[in-house]
Amino acid sequence: MPAPASLVRSSGVLLHPTSLPGPFGIGDLGPEAYRWVETLAAARQSWWQILPLNPTGVGGSPYQSFSAFAGNINLLSPEQLVRDGLLATATVRGGEAFPTTRVDFPRVAPYKEGLLREAWGQFRGWKGPHGLREAFEEYCRREASWLDDYALFMAIRAGLGGAGLSHWPDDLRRRQPAALAAVQQQSADEVAMHRFGQFLFDRQWCELKRYATDRAVRIIGDAPIFVSGDSADVWAHPDLFLLDHAGNPKVVAGVPPDYFSATGQHWGNPLYDWDRMAQSGYAWWVARLRRNLTNVDLIRLDHFRGFAAAWHIPAADKNAMNGRWVDGPRYKLFDRLAAELGKLPLIAEDLGLITPDVHELREQFAMPGMRVLQFALGGPDNPYWPHNYEPLTVAYTGTHDNDTTVGWYAGLTDKDHQTITDYIGHHADNPAWDLIRLAWSSVAVLAIAPLQDVLELGGDARMNVPGVADGNWRWRYRPDQVRPAAFERLAEWTTRYNRVPRK
Repeated sequence: MPAPASLVRSSGVLLHPTSLPGPFGIGDLGPEAYRWVETLAAARQSWWQILPLNPTGVGGSPYQSFSAFAGNINLLSPEQLVRDGLLATATVRGGEAFPTTRVDFPRVAPYKEGLLREAWGQFRGWKGPHGLREAFEEYCRREASWLDDYALFMAIRAGLGGAGLSHWPDDLRRRQPAALAAVQQQSADEVAMHRFGQFLFDRQWCELKRYATDRAVRIIGDAPIFVSGDSADVWAHPDLFLLDHAGNPKVVAGVPPDYFSATGQHWGNPLYDWDRMAQSGYAWWVARLRRNLTNVDLIRLDHFRGFAAAWHIPAADKNAMNGRWVDGPRYKLFDRLAAELGKLPLIAEDLGLITPDVHELREQFAMPGMRVLQFALGGPDNPYWPHNYEPLTVAYTGTHDNDTTVGWYAGLTDKDHQTITDYIGHHADNPAWDLIRLAWSSVAVLAIAPLQDVLELGGDARMNVPGVADGNWRWRYRPDQVRPAAFERLAEWTTRYNRVPRK
């Protein structure tokens, strides 16, 4: 099947904004993000792929968020807040105390929240250009359908010392009107501050996205299929999830034993009540993707096979071995999304145990699937070998869930090394670039490499180890690691393999 007309042969680099360098403990939407866009444009890359932009909780996982609609205030740029007159320069000094090669989430989160509080205090007495106040008020009206619930959720959570939703008092958890009205009155300033944080995030992100668009760099976002049980989404819409009478999940999400884990992956997310969602025409999903598409140009739809059937694990189980497959909404959901949103700019993450019905669903809506070269070590019929690709494919050297290619190759057996040697026709002296060449030269409409592979970094630069709770999502690159020669080579190969779109 050919690629949709809007998706042309091109390439890009995977890098989450948290991995950008900078003095404030975490990559953000400030000057380094703009330099990164310039680097991509100079290397003739058409795409910057990121992970979810949503707010993160303990551990910093962008796949366990407090909201499927909100933005992560840890990404706010202090320099941009100073520029806008919302912070004093002296306030943001001292960032050099943060580590530069890893995100220290327990230190970063309170630091960024503190900056937001100061910016909010400055804004309350705002004497700058009137346009900022008017823009904030208009934003609150436009985004009220999700923003009001999110801001109230975060204010309640803060008032309870950071307690998760399952530990809230019953009247707040069940959204009893009198209890919510009391919080609205007692914590009005806190609620407004959280609205303001989302306004600032959208303001900074949209400015960065416009800068990228002007340089012919588009954004691939990421939409996790499931939401966290400790989220404004579950709190505000409990009827859309499979919960018991006490509001706890009856079953939770994950996947059976696979490449990544012998006992499967136990994600713990609540699962959707698809029958109930259908009654509203899947309004929550329509609103979610409409919101996502204001921030990105193309969305990687995580765990796509879950829309055909999802692995339901008994809530009391500690691993994923005893789950069962339960049918999802399949065509009904995507028919509705297409009716509401038009052509669906989606990439289907179709990795793992994939059945024919999943491929049929993807193909029906002309979504590219994913092929990861690190998985291509089987026989000649292995679908991850480039000779088996179809054009409607996004080829990756690896993803955020894989080791870097250098780290991966170092852990292979001699037999695997020989398999790769036989395939590429020479010994893999530079495995990262050998895989980049395979991806870029393939028929896949898009080719993506993580920055770690472009820079030939080892396993210590890995972003995430699936199934491991601690130590993930922390990697950041150092400016001295970005060698001009690497991006000059990337530009050369992008041209050679016809991945520079015609203007």
